[in-house]
Amino acid sequence: MVCFLQTSGYKGPYDYTKTEEREGRSCVRYKCGLINTILDVLRQRPGWVEVKDDGEWDFHWCDVGWLRENFDHSYMEEHVRINHFRNHYELSRKNLMVKNLKRHRKNLEREVGRAEATKCDFFPCTFALPSEYHLFVEEFKRSPGSTWIMKPDGTRSEEQKDAAQVESYVAQRYIENPYLINGRKFDLRVYVLVTSYVPLKAWLYRDGFARFSSTRFSLSTIDDKYMHLTNVAVQKTAPDYDPEKGCKWQIQQLRRYLTAKHGREAVEILFKEMDNIFVRSLQSVQKVIINDKHCFELYGYDILLDQNLKPWLIEVNASPSHTASSQEDYEMKCRLLEDTLNVVDMEGRLTGKEKRVGGYDLMWNDGPVYREDVSVETFGSCFTANTHLGCVNDREKQLRRLLKPFPGQKKT
Repeated sequence: MVCFLQTSGYKGPYDYTKTEEREGRSCVRYKCGLINTILDVLRQRPGWVEVKDDGEWDFHWCDVGWLRENFDHSYMEEHVRINHFRNHYELSRKNLMVKNLKRHRKNLEREVGRAEATKCDFFPCTFALPSEYHLFVEEFKRSPGSTWIMKPDGTRSEEQKDAAQVESYVAQRYIENPYLINGRKFDLRVYVLVTSYVPLKAWLYRDGFARFSSTRFSLSTIDDKYMHLTNVAVQKTAPDYDPEKGCKWQIQQLRRYLTAKHGREAVEILFKEMDNIFVRSLQSVQKVIINDKHCFELYGYDILLDQNLKPWLIEVNASPSHTASSQEDYEMKCRLLEDTLNVVDMEGRLTGKEKRVGGYDLMWNDGPVYREDVSVETFGSCFTANTHLGCVNDREKQLRRLLKPFPGQKKT
């Protein structure tokens, strides 16, 4: 196997030839800081070669710890890619996410009007403590009897941990009327890939899943973690947890269930409201994220539905778990990660004009992206959003039509 690239992501500028720019690379050297599904996917990718800890690399799937220690000290060549923006935490830390969303909502109200600002009312009432303690107390008094939950905001430094300082939290109004299926609470994990913040370019993955609690929901038992927390890490410790059955539905299954129960129109509205959450939340951090052409980010959005089919943004993860809880979950995450690599396109097989790559649909490209459905009867056209969350994911067929073969492979 011959590698085009002779220099590391850390050394001097790479002298591309026109052929290499157009055709991409026959060999991509990668590092991976995680030992789970992503490592399996990288190792199976044709032409990709794993390097040692001190080896020279072209692509790095790192953990946030490595990023924090190394990013600011590294010069990266034109072709190099890494899986985080350096201040990704502006969206993934709970306190910063709410701060940015509140600011974005205020800016919209001032610049466009209250009607537009209300489109950002998709996150529960939240306060950062201790800095917003007095605001929290005022709201708490205005709504007697309501339930609030406390979450660490995840920003405590090592110095703070060693010192006797007050830990920071967020206080968030609990969604007391979650949508239940068979009496059980659930939330959604949805994947959004951002390949640029300036201009904003975001892709929505068709697959995802719903995570269910193992105990029937009731507000009378607020301290039962198996009832109120849907995290798989929590649920798999439940006494009656069945690893074969698991606690997940694929999002396609959930969409079919909701459509059968509430009708297609209500479900279309729900999924459009989720599209709104993805776009508005990314716009809220667009001006504060340090954009870098070397970076991309695979976000895991946690969405909760209430009884009125209103979606609520609970959290955004910059390092969503890729550890599989079942064979079906493993296969779904493999598809997700393979298509993430297809979009990032280290091999140079895309034109840059694609609206779909495998299971990813281009949702935003410096503005909304639409798909054009041509009516055979009227020869007219109707523009709808280019998002297909929970729809059929015929990715293999689409990829065969779209992609040139890997370097050295024959077209099948």
